[in-house]
Amino acid sequence: MTAELSTALIVEILATAANAVFIVLLIKEKILCWAFGIAGSVLSIYLFVDARLYSEAFLYLFYALMGCWGWIRWHKQLEEDNNPVIKWHMNLHTRVILITCAVALGLGYSVQFFTDAERPFFDAFTTAFSFVATYMEITKVLEAWIYWIVINLASVWLYQDRSLDIYAVLIGFYSILSVWGFISWRKAYRAQAIA
Repeated sequence: MTAELSTALIVEILATAANAVFIVLLIKEKILCWAFGIAGSVLSIYLFVDARLYSEAFLYLFYALMGCWGWIRWHKQLEEDNNPVIKWHMNLHTRVILITCAVALGLGYSVQFFTDAERPFFDAFTTAFSFVATYMEITKVLEAWIYWIVINLASVWLYQDRSLDIYAVLIGFYSILSVWGFISWRKAYRAQAIA
């Protein structure tokens, strides 16, 4: 095992652990989740650049920045005792999906033309929809978990294809946790309606 390989493996393990803690704390609506999300995202950037998944690297930079916003927003909302789970109407989902598909196609073409990226379109679609799902989880939109279930299942193949097997297992675990997240946040949404 070369020094470069062992460094990448150590970074992958640390990033995986931080990201797993993030998702569990997010489901439990704990503000500390954002610290773990930021740490896991920063570590992940290294891995994805090394694997030539540039859209994923950019996505994890976005995750780190959005983690800062999420931490600030949740802190402010909790101080005001106003951080409810919300739902989007179907027509908003339709518009978001159509716009995100257009953005993903543009990103895929750009990455394919200007870089040596692997799987540029598949990577672009998971990346573009992850931007949307991240915004949704920060603003506590219940359906974010449905987006994540689909994104995570698709990403398992992408990571296995690039020999990021630990990440593939993590994302498979995320798929299961996303179901738990949906159930948990739906209970919170229903409890809010009763209160």
